[in-house]
Amino acid sequence: MLSAGISLRRLISPSVRIACPLDCARHCEDQRGNAIKLPRRYFLHLAVGAAALPAVSRIARAQTYPSRPVRWIVPYPPGGATDIPARLIGQYLSERLGQQFVIENRTGAGANIGTEAVVRSPPDGYTLLFISTANMINATYYTKLPFNFMRDIAPVAGLLRVPIVLVVNPSVPAKTVAEFIACAKANPGKIGAASAGIGTSLHLSAELFKMLTGVEGFEAASVFGVGVPTGTPAEIIEKLNGEFNAALANPRIRTRLTELTFVPMPGTAAEFGAQMAATTEKWGRVVKFSGATAD
Repeated sequence: MLSAGISLRRLISPSVRIACPLDCARHCEDQRGNAIKLPRRYFLHLAVGAAALPAVSRIARAQTYPSRPVRWIVPYPPGGATDIPARLIGQYLSERLGQQFVIENRTGAGANIGTEAVVRSPPDGYTLLFISTANMINATYYTKLPFNFMRDIAPVAGLLRVPIVLVVNPSVPAKTVAEFIACAKANPGKIGAASAGIGTSLHLSAELFKMLTGVEGFEAASVFGVGVPTGTPAEIIEKLNGEFNAALANPRIRTRLTELTFVPMPGTAAEFGAQMAATTEKWGRVVKFSGATAD
């Protein structure tokens, strides 16, 4: 319990002088440095005001964000399936928010170089990562990464989904998935699958097909989204989430993405985080089944 008056002698330095809210001698420190006392109601007013300052600061930070250009790191070369939608959405956000969203292609090591660059950046909302399924695969495919993707990258928003489809040469005597499975079982070791490389989503989709052969409900897709360094203020993540969802809802942007075979995937940061976790776990099982490793 607080007494009617609260001594500040133990709370402040002797050199600090506090102006009395009543501007009267009985509430002020005298010249000999005797303890001052404030009525409880004034102390509570000061305490409430001080407690409100962080909330006001967070609101102001979100309202003024972004106040300078934002780097959006795409861990792949220009012109690819990740770069094109990033530039399309980035241009929209630049026009909408009045600050440039600069696409920076940081390639190499299966997207790990660009990802690490974001992980090592200040968590202030001015460095974004274009997330792809490769990030979720790499979490288990690489065992000696200098970062932990799920721990060090905070989800902002899901962006796009790209179905992965199975196609065969016309000479293969199969017109349906069931017929293809029967053909593969009748010709063991004679059917191969092309992909973009070991450890890629295409390679592991083929491994997933092998793992689930004969099981209904086989599904594989590439998922794209946005992340920031862990520790980025929640209000900045919330604002970015709203802006990316606005981009996906824009008729012009949505139409163009659909023409490019992308499926818009709006949602909350928490929803995308849950999808990141589920996708990482799913591909981890496939990596283990395939025996693939980067080490």
